[in-house]
Amino acid sequence: MDYRNLGLTGLKVSELALGTMQFGWTCDEPAAQTVMDAFVAAGGTLIDTADVYSRWSPGNPGGVSEQMIGRWMQARNNRQQIVLATKVRGRMWDGPNGEGLSRAHIMRAVDESLRRLQTDYIDLYQTHSYDENTPIEETMRALDDLVRTGKVRYVGCSNYPAWRLVEALWASERGGLESYVSLQPHYSLLRREEFERELADVVEGHGLGVIPYSPLAGGFLTGKYRRGEPVPASARADSIQKRYFNDRNFDLLDKLEEIGRAHGAGIPQVALAWLLDNPLITAPIVGANSVEQLQASLAALDVQLTGDELDMLEQMTAWKPAGS
Repeated sequence: MDYRNLGLTGLKVSELALGTMQFGWTCDEPAAQTVMDAFVAAGGTLIDTADVYSRWSPGNPGGVSEQMIGRWMQARNNRQQIVLATKVRGRMWDGPNGEGLSRAHIMRAVDESLRRLQTDYIDLYQTHSYDENTPIEETMRALDDLVRTGKVRYVGCSNYPAWRLVEALWASERGGLESYVSLQPHYSLLRREEFERELADVVEGHGLGVIPYSPLAGGFLTGKYRRGEPVPASARADSIQKRYFNDRNFDLLDKLEEIGRAHGAGIPQVALAWLLDNPLITAPIVGANSVEQLQASLAALDVQLTGDELDMLEQMTAWKPAGS
């Protein structure tokens, strides 16, 4: 595993990040521990979670993923090896301040995350999505206070449109406040326009690190969904079928499989290698319910796509600006 600086900071992170949204949802605690063990054994350092994971699952109140990570770090005594990233924004308790990016919510939420994670600091604290009801200056000043008090070392954001990200960067500059050092966008071969249309220019111009989530399109780019074959049972099968099942995307799977054969690799390795080739990308976030799934993602680190292969994928997946 190689390591890359997170944006313009001196913080080095592994070139793949481990996502943990599935912990407590489709992955139980013993399996989660084996996945994290395998990730660290492979040289991985960046582990990404969120306080709300996975509140949408029946019986999950949120915070379960953080609790699992906290217990694992305590059992392994490896906190110093981990670059720990979590997020704030979603509803975590009842009442008008139970969600959002107000100072009131952030200050309570960070303490509760620290308690669940059994640590006294968070390496990367990310706002999970923007909050139109809170002035951006209030959010950035609260985050600045967390860095100054040592509870947080760096701050980042996720799911921000370009205009809100620029507002946040300007607010930090005007106020002399800590600034976002990273962006976590939804980005893959099958979802390019949202990031590339405007956000790519912003992160390049301001030197932000990029840690994209869902780089395998929720599992579609693993190859387990194939044209004309029965849909395998999974927690995401219905949404994947509605979102991605069309001839264009199945043609892409065929091409990824063809490219993979030339490298002794499979569909997910090629899809991840495409992201890793992009100089704007710091570390794609990969999830896994088992060590076998994690190893499939790690194998992408050995795949170096040719210029012709990259051109072919560009032709098949590039979005077209209006009027082009």
